[in-house]
Amino acid sequence: MKQKLDRVLVTGGAGFIGSNLSMELRRRGVGVVIVDDFSSGHFENLVDFDGDVIAADLVDAKAWVGKVGAVDAIFHQAAITDTTVTDQKRMMEVNVEAFRNILAFAAESGVKRVVYASSAGTYGAGKIPMKETDATEPMNVYGFSKKVMEATAREFHREEPGLALVGLRYFNVFGPRERFKGSSSSMIIQLHDQMKAGNRPRIFEFGEQFRDHIYVKDVVAANLAAVEAESSGVYNVCTGQTTDFNVIVEELNKVLGTALKPDYIKNPFSFYQNETQGDPTAAAEGIGFTAKFSAADGIRDYFAGTPDPVGAQ
Repeated sequence: MKQKLDRVLVTGGAGFIGSNLSMELRRRGVGVVIVDDFSSGHFENLVDFDGDVIAADLVDAKAWVGKVGAVDAIFHQAAITDTTVTDQKRMMEVNVEAFRNILAFAAESGVKRVVYASSAGTYGAGKIPMKETDATEPMNVYGFSKKVMEATAREFHREEPGLALVGLRYFNVFGPRERFKGSSSSMIIQLHDQMKAGNRPRIFEFGEQFRDHIYVKDVVAANLAAVEAESSGVYNVCTGQTTDFNVIVEELNKVLGTALKPDYIKNPFSFYQNETQGDPTAAAEGIGFTAKFSAADGIRDYFAGTPDPVGAQ
């Protein structure tokens, strides 16, 4: 890490990506303060964390701003990430209005770098591969909220050009510490658990839908690369590779030593993205990030514990 970070703020640090990021920052000797309302995060994700944790709703700035203290950078991971949530007002409050509070805090506190979580959901059913210059056509209010966050960041940067704002469009993230996401956890862990219990994995007909599955260790590496950015921008966090669900089942069978066939079911969701694949070119050029794990590599590391290359990023 080139940028000298003494202490940082991680929002949503009790959640999936936030807890992985917080633990890696502490491993590197960076002081971390977490703000999380524990609506979807869980204390068990932080049992080995030795930093400060503030329990507060980011929408209520008075509940946390005076408690954070001085920080060099902000990693904003807090959000409602369940794409099936239909409460539009709550989604926009948690994902957009809280972000405005984060940006105001950064400007008032002299913070020079904010890295924030966006999403491939901004693309909707866009053309493949998905590029940052493509039009964004979200299919649900979650994707829309992330699109508005990006617009908010662009407008804020015009008013505060000294503040670097880097948005990361996460594709389909999976890995350790995701279990507390429940129904919005990755299909990889959900299929793994079904198969480990001896059940046939249930996937939509006929398993040919594909995703750009990215391992959480790569997502952490992307955040650490993004905090080095001297200028603002939005980048895909992806592998650039596609893996369909039939292949995911095959890889899980290898890890589990099983031979379970898929149980194909009808897809009930009209807003379902059948295909996602990101173009990794801009991230490689703009922030020096390239994913190290394929989906198969990530599955093996997740469930079989192969060596961890994050520290080499």
